[in-house]
Amino acid sequence: MLNNKQIIHVYFMPGLAANPSIFEYIKLPEDQFQIHLLEWIIPSTEETLTHYAQRMNRYIKHDHIVLIGVSFGGIIVQEMSKYLDLKRLIIISSVKCRNELPRRMKYAGKTGFFKLIPTSLMDYIDQLENIAVGDYITKRAQLYKKYLSVRNTKYLDWAIKNMVLWDCDQPIEEIIHIHGDKDEIFPYKYIKDCITVKGGTHIMIINRYKWFNRHLPGIIINGKLS
Repeated sequence: MLNNKQIIHVYFMPGLAANPSIFEYIKLPEDQFQIHLLEWIIPSTEETLTHYAQRMNRYIKHDHIVLIGVSFGGIIVQEMSKYLDLKRLIIISSVKCRNELPRRMKYAGKTGFFKLIPTSLMDYIDQLENIAVGDYITKRAQLYKKYLSVRNTKYLDWAIKNMVLWDCDQPIEEIIHIHGDKDEIFPYKYIKDCITVKGGTHIMIINRYKWFNRHLPGIIINGKLS
């Protein structure tokens, strides 16, 4: 069990194309935890996931930390963890190995279809609000505009490629996986051995933040949902 009398440093990695503001509502007791927000860096040409993870580790300034990643950020922190001594490794709305990827992503990786995705369209995300029709679509457009700010096409092409081609056959031991049963990106039916958030979608780190504020401290301390 972790010593909760010492400050525990918790590093958060956002999802694909997302900025650290997706964690703006996450609050942990300040007498126990200190939050650090990681940001995406632009990959170099043909950079491997392993090398990228090692570059990301340069931003880790403490020992024996808690490392938390959301979505594709969950894949990144798993790669980062191979070179770190961690207290906890936690992924949210993500996958632990290739077997948990949805069929469409496996197909995209196998066929190379992911290369045809027009990532340059992200440049037009600021215009979504102007063309959105309906309250739900308008709200979703506002979320995209606010949180998806990493629009560098070199990064996007690299991230999509490395997500669908991720080479991982076995989950890391003792990894903690938190997943919503209504996740539309990584469907729950493919996910094994996770802490289930009832009604949680792929963006539950934003719209179900109260669940995380209530349960995340205990999960970090005890390694399970209490």
